[in-house]
Amino acid sequence: MVKTEEIIKEISRLKKEKRAIILAHNYQPDEVQEIADFVGDSLELSRKAAEVEANLIVFCGVHFMAETAKILSPQKKVLLPDFKAGCPMADMLSAQDVRQLKERNPSRKVVAYVNTTAEVKAEADVCCTSANAVKIVSALPDEEIIFVPDRNLGAFVAGQTGKRLIAWDGYCPVHENIRLKDIEKARKLHPGAEVWAHPECRPEVLKQADRIFSTGQMIKEAPKSPAREIIIATEIGILYRLRKENPQKSFYPACEKAICNNMKKINLRKIYECLRDEKPEIIIEQQVAEQARKAINLMVKYI
Repeated sequence: MVKTEEIIKEISRLKKEKRAIILAHNYQPDEVQEIADFVGDSLELSRKAAEVEANLIVFCGVHFMAETAKILSPQKKVLLPDFKAGCPMADMLSAQDVRQLKERNPSRKVVAYVNTTAEVKAEADVCCTSANAVKIVSALPDEEIIFVPDRNLGAFVAGQTGKRLIAWDGYCPVHENIRLKDIEKARKLHPGAEVWAHPECRPEVLKQADRIFSTGQMIKEAPKSPAREIIIATEIGILYRLRKENPQKSFYPACEKAICNNMKKINLRKIYECLRDEKPEIIIEQQVAEQARKAINLMVKYI
């Protein structure tokens, strides 16, 4: 059995040899976040991939995230250490589904959450993140908008903007399974703690939250918040970074079972093998990538 220290040493050697960088999402396992060059949310990492001078991008996240990085960095080689690391919510919607939605609702703009496949993004007018979805929908002149694929984020955006969203019936299983009883239990265990919830959570959970934040917003707000104790209603992987960067504060999971198994598929050995073999590689059809890039670039204007 090869020791962890030896794998880390080999990863470091291969990174230098191949001019590679490692990007890790906030939900990744602790040891993956620890060896990454950059840790952040999916769009933040994709933009970083486009900015840095590197020949090779190892994206430690799920498939749609690595696709977004490739779309924004077409000249770079983007690798995903485990091709089976998918996103159940992204898989709930196909490009054909979007085309049918547009046929049933002609002349309606399509806003696609960034948590979608490249093919779905290519069918959208504009993409959005959980951080800027309200801003983007508010900026559109239309009062009725197709919103895919997350019904919970769609409900939150509709409530904030007053617009009618024709929302796809998709959801993130991790956030969907954080229930009101979990929030109530966490508040009893940690009286006085604030509750921060991701907008992918159920509407009844969001109503009980003190703050509603994307993962990136949670990271940015944590050091500025006067709260000393915070209950976090999202995937528990983010707790590692929150605790590491804010040691004077206490962070608690709203639900211990809020674990994305796909995010946890990536480990140090897979990263090493990925760097060594330079595969699996993300490949996107040129026309799809070009169309998706338009929707993503329009979204970036609202960040």
